[in-house]
Amino acid sequence: MTEQATTTDTRWHVAGDWFDTCKCAIPCPCTFAQPPTFGDCDGIMAWHIREGTYGDVRLDGLNVLMVGYFVGNPWTGEHTDPSAAVFFDERADEQQRAALGAIFGGQAGGWPAQFVEMFHPEMRGMEFAPIEVTVDEDLAAWSAEIPGRVSAAAEALTGPTTPEGARVQVRNAPGAEVGPGQTATWGRATTHRANVFGFAWDRTGTSSKHFPFDWNGPD
Repeated sequence: MTEQATTTDTRWHVAGDWFDTCKCAIPCPCTFAQPPTFGDCDGIMAWHIREGTYGDVRLDGLNVLMVGYFVGNPWTGEHTDPSAAVFFDERADEQQRAALGAIFGGQAGGWPAQFVEMFHPEMRGMEFAPIEVTVDEDLAAWSAEIPGRVSAAAEALTGPTTPEGARVQVRNAPGAEVGPGQTATWGRATTHRANVFGFAWDRTGTSSKHFPFDWNGPD
């Protein structure tokens, strides 16, 4: 694996789509900074960078995926047994790989550094892999897959009183994994499956949500 960049003074910016599928019932209580539905939670998180730079290195179109588990409430610091495996887009060249590692590993500062410090997982694995991500422009559905290993897909939540084409959303969620001030769009997981680095599950009908993200660093 390429050695990760460790500089903390390189200016960077990434913006795009983040979403998850998880074990919780709809809506996931973690988004409201509450303990997970069943006391513990396993989940798949995906980031698609629509546009991004790390110094002079372009990151547009690259993907990152994480599989994780914890018990309790990370937002109050009352969680145990946090663990994760992280996958970076295998299409990234050497400079892009170093940039992704620095940003998402927290070394480059910004919101990811705060999230890593809060969650502080045991890392079960980290590698570069083929990550396929799709997000409908109208947020009707979203999905991410590492073929044969991890698959997460969801459709936008709807019901008898939801206007046609409207999305079920929450603003200023108190437990937003992407940081303050973004809007969550709720979904229902049609696929929530993992079999990698000791993480193993296969479910449908559980919670999913989409957030845009827009981060800068190293501040």
